[in-house]
Amino acid sequence: MLGLDVCEFGGQVLEMLWLTMCYRGLMADKQDWPIEEEEDDRNLNYIAPVQKTLEEIRQLDKDDESLVKYKQTLLGRETLPSDPTACNVQVTRLTLLCNEAPEPITMDLTDDLGALKEKTFSLKEGVTYRLKIHFKVNREIVAGLRYHQVTSRKGIKVNKATYMVGSYGPKEEEHEFICPTDETPKGLMSRGYYQVKSCFIDDDKNAYLEWEWNFNITKDWKE
Repeated sequence: MLGLDVCEFGGQVLEMLWLTMCYRGLMADKQDWPIEEEEDDRNLNYIAPVQKTLEEIRQLDKDDESLVKYKQTLLGRETLPSDPTACNVQVTRLTLLCNEAPEPITMDLTDDLGALKEKTFSLKEGVTYRLKIHFKVNREIVAGLRYHQVTSRKGIKVNKATYMVGSYGPKEEEHEFICPTDETPKGLMSRGYYQVKSCFIDDDKNAYLEWEWNFNITKDWKE
């Protein structure tokens, strides 16, 4: 977070520079899918900032040399050219990080999402893992990115979670976000087939990507 020391740069600039920093939070157990209630933001104590273009931010207090250098550190010197037809936010991969897994478990989200829906990943019961999301921001700062996930078994919802990913500016390299540690179900009754619906949205409820995937909880990795 920016901290109180930045206040001297001015309230308006502080608000916009904040968009490029990582705001982290976690909330779970929501009732609907997709999860869009205003209550979500209240639970996070999150207020969506006023939107400005990247160029407007660059022009703020442009005569303040120290502030200009600070903005260059956060935003880069120039906006990189990008395909105008491409989505401003592109989600490229979802990776399951688990020290016990025999090999990486990664979903290519730039490929055929229909084929991904037909694929099933095998996960050992009772292991801890974290989800890592890779995404690009192409043109303008995006505020309040969130990752939503609903897990079902035999048509019944068994788990729901929403993670505040944060606010990011455009750059050539991909951004990465790692979700908090979670644990796969364990026990005889927990083994079996699960379906997951995932969604990546922002403050304005723009859904940049929605996809479905499946996993099978087994007693051992080799099953």
